[in-house]
Amino acid sequence: MLTVGSNGTRDAGPVRPGSEQVMELSKKRVLVTDGAGFLGRHVVRSLQASGCGDIFVPRKAQYDMIHEAAVERLYRNERPEVVIHLAAIVGGIGANQAHPGQFAYENLIMGAMLLEYARQNGVEKFVTIGTICSYPKLAPIPFREENCGMAIPRKLTHRTGWPRRCCSFRGKHTGSSKGQMLFISYL
Repeated sequence: MLTVGSNGTRDAGPVRPGSEQVMELSKKRVLVTDGAGFLGRHVVRSLQASGCGDIFVPRKAQYDMIHEAAVERLYRNERPEVVIHLAAIVGGIGANQAHPGQFAYENLIMGAMLLEYARQNGVEKFVTIGTICSYPKLAPIPFREENCGMAIPRKLTHRTGWPRRCCSFRGKHTGSSKGQMLFISYL
């Protein structure tokens, strides 16, 4: 049985079956953005190994999530109950420097629209991850989530960092149209 804590904090931590803070994902329709990517394929395999059989991984050719019509269609057609948002427009420091406006805009709009349509469609849980790019240049090592907001993100990578911080902030202040949506952000 795959379970995810639902205590509304960044650390889902160990959960006990029978606890009111447990969501059994094996019976949920789970949407994993970038589920075929570097991290996503491992998340999808873990979900499958734990008995979750209703997983949808959107492909860019079918659902380009930087376009609102595609995001609206994604939620309408796939009807997820849980969203695990891993997708980002990335390419390393060189790509960040070459396409700063595009990276910032596309990451911000993708996160904002996925979260807003999750709210409108009554998604029960929205999980997102952050990026090392969200941390300031002088953040103490090892990185700790509470240090993420101590200063602006590192200049070379802030086009990816700011949008993730914004999605995290927005999610913590968003409820679904059918009640309170649980939002978990791992920065």
